[in-house]
Amino acid sequence: MDPDSVAAVGRVPHGGNDDADVIDFSANTNPVRPDGVADVYEAAFAESTRYADGFDDFRTAAADYVDCDAEDVIPTAGGLAALRLAFGVTVSPGDRVLVPEPSFGEYAREIRLQGGEAVGVAHGELLDRDPTDFAAAVVCTPNNPTGELADPERLRAFLEACRDTDTPLIADEAFLDFTDAPSLAGEAGVIAARSLTKMFGLPGIRAGFAVATGDLGDRLRAARPTWGLSTPAAAVGTYCLRQTEFVERTCERVASERERMREALSARYDVAPSDAPFLLVDVGGESVDAVLDRARRRGIAIRDARTFARLDSHVRVAVRRPHENDLLLDALLDR
Repeated sequence: MDPDSVAAVGRVPHGGNDDADVIDFSANTNPVRPDGVADVYEAAFAESTRYADGFDDFRTAAADYVDCDAEDVIPTAGGLAALRLAFGVTVSPGDRVLVPEPSFGEYAREIRLQGGEAVGVAHGELLDRDPTDFAAAVVCTPNNPTGELADPERLRAFLEACRDTDTPLIADEAFLDFTDAPSLAGEAGVIAARSLTKMFGLPGIRAGFAVATGDLGDRLRAARPTWGLSTPAAAVGTYCLRQTEFVERTCERVASERERMREALSARYDVAPSDAPFLLVDVGGESVDAVLDRARRRGIAIRDARTFARLDSHVRVAVRRPHENDLLLDALLDR
């Protein structure tokens, strides 16, 4: 991290509402958690009196989850910690990094903390850019907040271009497990960042991991914090990553509900196609503030997407359980 840059870098707005009386559609976390996870957390408490740093079981479970080698897995305290580690080993003061817009605001922040410059490119055009002269490039798939997967052929071609120019590709795959698309984990020249927050609905646990091979992997392992994952987080993460039936059920529910919500909302708004557990909604001539207020009066929090670059008339809504989604539709459609 560049000490001279820290003071000039502010915080980034995010979704999330801690009011227990509000149904939170502003954060894209699963409202359902795997059965038995609380028991795993409690059992891990007894082991928390000792330092833990190997995390072999976690690394094996993570490798099985994304189909890579366990030695290439670097455990982190959440997906954002994986991204910070990735930028920390690839970006120096003065470097330029390609980032998609609109997309996750923490990319630009983390790059600036390293003293680098985030060069924003329209998310649909980034894979066509020449990565020459960039210290790294970022792809988010599915992209947040627009929701679409990167086209596999274009993504592969862009990866080859990055390899040709020795430009590390940082792949944010926080929502990829809601799809059947393959991970870039284990690909040469790639740092894949994964989060357990979204699929397993446990943002407070702070468990995630990065995957990289070769020199990039060596750099990540050298730079990672010692004791970077708590014992309960490692135990819960290991358990969750092995809940294949839970993941399958969640993907089926999200896909079905997402299509139902998109069809209903499209009667009034312009709704972007999505492969993720959320929908980006352009409210058009309607005031975003009015839409946010209408939802709030119904006890529902949705994300003001004007905080994302290049968006000025949008909200983002998560896909939750059917009965909760019905309440959202009632609020947004004045039913």
